[in-house]
Amino acid sequence: MLKVPAHQVAGHQAVDGKLGPLVDDSGRFYKPLQSEERGSNEVAFYTSFSSNTRIPDHIRRFFPVFFGTQLLEASDGSGMLPHLVLQDIVSSHLNPSIMDIKIGPRTWPPQASEDYIVKCLKKDRETTSVSLGFRVSGFQIYGNKGSGFWKPQKQFFQNFSADDVRLVLKKFVSSNASAELDSDPDCAFASIVYGGSTGILAQLLELKAWFEDQTIFHFYSCSVIMMYEKELVLKGRNSVAEVKLVDFAHVVEGKGVIDHNFLGGLCSLIKFISEILTTPD
Repeated sequence: MLKVPAHQVAGHQAVDGKLGPLVDDSGRFYKPLQSEERGSNEVAFYTSFSSNTRIPDHIRRFFPVFFGTQLLEASDGSGMLPHLVLQDIVSSHLNPSIMDIKIGPRTWPPQASEDYIVKCLKKDRETTSVSLGFRVSGFQIYGNKGSGFWKPQKQFFQNFSADDVRLVLKKFVSSNASAELDSDPDCAFASIVYGGSTGILAQLLELKAWFEDQTIFHFYSCSVIMMYEKELVLKGRNSVAEVKLVDFAHVVEGKGVIDHNFLGGLCSLIKFISEILTTPD
């Protein structure tokens, strides 16, 4: 039985008769192929990435497993459409806190049309993509059984400043996270979620080391997903945090050149998270 993903925080969503991804109960995520060349481009990326022997195993774990494509009834009722079949990266989590961060000051690929470039550039300038090298696209933060999730709408992220980004990155790892932008987050879970040998910062640094070397792909408009389970943190468990990369419709060949656009944005995100760990107040 296919259903709408419960924990999607950004991107096209299969609600109100719209076209979007679906999930099943076996841990698979079905993403409809996007229009024009984007869908075929994403299939080509996953096919190439899956078979490329130059990708080390410790890097593969940051990417959803690819199971091919499948014709499925589209969520908008438009008939049968090809879908990417991927690992549902949140299926093993019960109440995950998740943040979707689009990486890179430039979000369009070199072959993009002029109209698409204008559209992307406008959004990149209106958000923190140009100024910081990344932008927060969406998040959900789990409170408790009674309060459930805090999951802001798109409008919440408009006109975000560097201070706003810093604040939500703090709220993400706080026990007192609330929708009030002037509230004071306690960063109670920062050392466990962001810090430590298996925390988010360590995982981002592992990705950074690969991006400082890899010249196979250039990742435009790709997102870093950060997630953790609050209940496991409260139980004192380690290894509760996870980082994944998603959205590869605009990946192009690297042609032997470092992907400075993605690497620069990733370094900026690392700096913000490092500062929260060293000076949480």
